[in-house]
Amino acid sequence: MSAPARVPVRRLRLALACMLIVTAGAVPGAQGPPPPDGPPASPRDAAPLDLTGTWVSIVNEDWRWRMVTAPKGDFQGIPLNEEGTRVANAWDPATDGSCQAFGAAALLRMPTRLRIAWQDEQTLTLETDNGRQTRTFRFDGAAPRGRATLQGHSVASWARNMGASNPFGINPPGGPPPAAGGALKVVTTNLSGGWLRRNGVPYSGRATVTEYFDRFPSPDGTDWFVVTTIVVDPTYLNGRFVTSTHYRREPDGSTWNPRACRN
Repeated sequence: MSAPARVPVRRLRLALACMLIVTAGAVPGAQGPPPPDGPPASPRDAAPLDLTGTWVSIVNEDWRWRMVTAPKGDFQGIPLNEEGTRVANAWDPATDGSCQAFGAAALLRMPTRLRIAWQDEQTLTLETDNGRQTRTFRFDGAAPRGRATLQGHSVASWARNMGASNPFGINPPGGPPPAAGGALKVVTTNLSGGWLRRNGVPYSGRATVTEYFDRFPSPDGTDWFVVTTIVVDPTYLNGRFVTSTHYRREPDGSTWNPRACRN
């Protein structure tokens, strides 16, 4: 039997290069999709969920701290450090109803209605009827300017849903595809301080408040959202204070009932 003929290495390389060129030209989009035309969508147009409208808080947990003012010294569940405990124990019950309980770190824990609307393409506003407070969520990423305030400076962004079936956003091979949607993330600083509960449990001007707003439907078609709030305060807390609060969409604004807090 005769030995197979040898093909020069240079000829093999040339043939392989030609095959790659032909194959790449035969596959549509092999060079990748063209970049999108025009400027990127505004935060309003790019929103993965719609939070606009009127919403009412559903107090389905922590009723004794949210619907009524707890007694002095009742700060169960809050990771106060020694200084925070001292300040909380010094609360004067005569100040019940103060606007200090309506700051950004605790406002959404109040029994209240919310009115959420776009102020412009880069700014979302949230109003409450209880306490008559307004929060402004800015998507431009600007740094805080001016003095600290009760509602602080809130920077917003869209946190895209990774579509995972576990809380870490990672699917195993062959798992379900990513789901559509996402959450609103809000980080608030430049706060003047206030109360985490109406009985004087404090947070300081050094606190950072991080919130995640997630909307979901109920079986009857009603829209809900849950806001997860994380308060970090090196002055009065020795750990993160985390709460989850539920709101249900109202059909209209007919139940809006503004009433002011006490300065």
